This record gives sequence, structure tokens and C-alpha cells, in this order.
Amino acid sequence: MLGDSQMVSVNKYGYRAFKEMLDCAEELDIGVSELKNGATIVDAGVNAAGGYGAGMYLSRLCLADLADLKYIPYQLGDYTVPGIQVAIDNPVIACMASQYAGWRIIAGKYFAMGSGPARALSLDPKELYEEIGYKDSSDKAILVLEASELPNEEVTDMIAEKCGVDPKELYIAVAPTSSIAGSVQISARIVETGIHKMHDLGFDITTIKNGFGIIPISPIVGDDTKCMGTTNDCIIYCGKTYYTVDYPDFDELTDYVKKVPSETSRDYGKPFFDTFKAAGFDFFKVDGAMFAPAEITVNDLKSKKTIASGTANPDILIQSFGISKV
Repeated sequence: MLGDSQMVSVNKYGYRAFKEMLDCAEELDIGVSELKNGATIVDAGVNAAGGYGAGMYLSRLCLADLADLKYIPYQLGDYTVPGIQVAIDNPVIACMASQYAGWRIIAGKYFAMGSGPARALSLDPKELYEEIGYKDSSDKAILVLEASELPNEEVTDMIAEKCGVDPKELYIAVAPTSSIAGSVQISARIVETGIHKMHDLGFDITTIKNGFGIIPISPIVGDDTKCMGTTNDCIIYCGKTYYTVDYPDFDELTDYVKKVPSETSRDYGKPFFDTFKAAGFDFFKVDGAMFAPAEITVNDLKSKKTIASGTANPDILIQSFGISKV
């Protein structure tokens, strides 16, 4: 991991991981194709099987390869499920400038949520990049799409234009939510989700120096919508985060930390799919405070104090997963 974020090009680091993934395509059980416009597409779970290996690469790509990631066992009540551990020394750059799924890709009838280094070239959303003071420069664009279909030339031409690169220098990996690789890369957003919640609360995220998180990985429980429920529940009910910050006002910091966990949401307490269904599958009717980790611990470098808030709730996640003992 790097120490000087001003020297980091997220697309250059992401491209390094993408090339490595291509070299391992056969063992990762992913599909690789080149479109007529020269764009390179990796299928990590749409038609190809993908798996945990592909999921690890998708997670690395989303984070611009600026995080230490490893699989861990996660104890969920009486059950042991797979989990992932994320450690980052440049969390604002890796998470907010790259990983945050803030780019809605819409071209014709195609729709996907885009995340990863290419966002820093498209500057989507522009206000965020201005706030964190980050801008990338690269002739290559690396993007991860959460989608159930692979993009075509129309889609990739649009993406390349937004990023200011030749389509031949566009590298895209795709996996649906209802795939192992897709499930992994969503859980690997645990550190980013906490930072995003703090940002929504008005916290100065540039004071965050390090980030760490552990979280279970959802099984495949149905279609994309149902898996969206369980993958969100991993974060909401069992995602645990730890941050190192250098914040000027400890009392103010304490107030922010109290407000971060998902349990502060009015919609907390049942599987997300149930909440989403009750809202008519309309995200705007779901309390935004829900999208947060279950636990947050913060070590403040200025005061040398550590504070924590929130509680994991494995029982609801077991219900969400539909685990039954036979």
C-alpha cells in the first residue's frame, strides 16, 4: 500500500491488476473478449462461472489495487461463512475516488452501476473529486460494472468518451449481484460504506488516514434483487469498520461516530429485501441512514483516544441468508 496519495494514479494501479487478471483468466474461470472498437471485456459472472478468485480481482480493481484484501472465516452465530478483510492506507482515494459505485451507466437499454478507477477520469460526481482534491491522468480507463449483461460497442464508446480515452484503452470487468464474484466485491465495500456514511453526515473525510473492515460474504439466494438484499444486509448487520483519523475536535468527532451505524436508521431491524419490497422497490423510499456498517471504531490521532459505536446483529443476517440446519 502507498503512503503518498498525491502520487497515486488509480487507473495505472488498476490496470496493473487488470493485466494480472487476464493472465489468470483460465484458472479464474472468467471470459475475456474484445469488442469491435477494441474495448476489453471480462465476464466474471454473467455467462462465465467466475468465483472467489474472480471476486478478489474485482475487489482489487474497484479499490485501484490500493488495499490489502484477504478471505477470512466469519462466525455468524453457530455458522461459519466466508468473509473478507480489507485494510487501506489511502482510504479516501481508494474508496471514494475509485471504489464508490457512483456512476450510473445508461446507454440505450443498457444499465449498470459503475465503480473503479475510470470514475476518476469521468469525474462522476465532479463535486466529490473537487472536495477531496483528487484528479487522475491516464490514457487507460479501468471500470467494474455491476450488471446482468455485458456492455456492447455503444456502451463502451460512451464510457470511453466520458473518460477521455480511446475505446482500445478501455478495460471493463462485469459481474451481476447474483454471482459469487459480484457478492465478494460488494462485501469488499465495507470500508467505503462507512466513509460514505460519514461524508453524508457532513464529516470531513479528508481527515481519515487509514481504514479497516471485516464482513461476511453473502451466499447466492436468488435473482439480482434478492441478492441485493443479502449483500446489503452483510454491511448493515455484520459489517465491522475501524478508522484512524486526525480530527481537530474530539467532541464533534464523537457526535459523528454515534450517528454512523446502520442501527440509527428508522428502517433498521429486518432483512433489507423486506424493507425494499415494502417500499415498492423504490430506493428513494428507503431511509438512506440504513446504508452503513453495523459497527464503527475510530482511533483519533490528535486526542489519542478510541471510540466505538454500533452493534453487529448476526441473527437478522442468518434470517436474510435463509440458513437452515438439517
